[in-house]
Amino acid sequence: MTKDSAVEVEAGERTVRISHPDRVYFPARGETKLDLVRYYLAVGDGIVRALRERPCMMHRFPSGVSGEKVHQKRIPHGAPPWVETVRVKFPRYNRTADELCVTEVGSVIWAVQMSTVEFHPWNSRRADTERPDEWRIDLDPMPRCGFDRVRRTARVAREVLGELGAVGWPKTSGGDGLHIYIRIEPRWGFSDVRRAALAFAKEVERRAPDDVTTAWWRKDRDPEKVFVDYNQNARDHTIASAYSVRGVPEATVSTPVTWDEIDDVDPRDCTIATVPARFARLGDLHKGIDDEAYSLETLLEWADRDGLE
Repeated sequence: MTKDSAVEVEAGERTVRISHPDRVYFPARGETKLDLVRYYLAVGDGIVRALRERPCMMHRFPSGVSGEKVHQKRIPHGAPPWVETVRVKFPRYNRTADELCVTEVGSVIWAVQMSTVEFHPWNSRRADTERPDEWRIDLDPMPRCGFDRVRRTARVAREVLGELGAVGWPKTSGGDGLHIYIRIEPRWGFSDVRRAALAFAKEVERRAPDDVTTAWWRKDRDPEKVFVDYNQNARDHTIASAYSVRGVPEATVSTPVTWDEIDDVDPRDCTIATVPARFARLGDLHKGIDDEAYSLETLLEWADRDGLE
């Protein structure tokens, strides 16, 4: 291939032209833009399920992950007419943005053609962007916190979720942490979902005080603990979706895992080189995530009890 070559790929019902397919995006193993396209095609059902109907911010790396990173909310001009969008409001700035709204794998591959590596969806959907249907538990290890501590915290989180009657769906973050997603009834706004997430985080901290912190200011956090980042549920906060590649040289992937795998999983092993075969073998481990939605009433009662805002 020459540096100006292009290929066409079939993505569901769409044919997408991929320019510069041989451009190296991930220097650790030399994976290219076309390798990234092939990865997202391999996990197509999973990434579409994770993004479906959600406003989605694109993290673009036009020259590969060693170069400039562009956080793109607005879909660029010239997008094909079949790429769907959803309009969201930013009241603080009195602005709106038409964001990518994935309903098919073709939209994912088109975004990759536009140099998107990471997909960061809202936790609400197009039907009502102001009422989330997803509660996100982000277990974020501080600089001197080992992954064993993240594992212990995840087990405590699962224990509390079980007592609440909620089902949690874990995944690696693609970095050093773990995420747990819970489907919720879309009855509450972002501020209430955040309050509920804070009440949950406080309960996990009470049960595992040696491992967990909920201190908001970084300077106040123990560097050896896990920060349960409840603020990821605030409006317009996003984190990488399930099956999203991360913009790092190793091309790690935020990968759904079973609860039984938590004790053994090494997030560094989940990459675009390994996840396709895993997906082919196991399917989408988050396939059932939409089957049941949890009510936040109990957590909001805890928040009221504890005077949380």
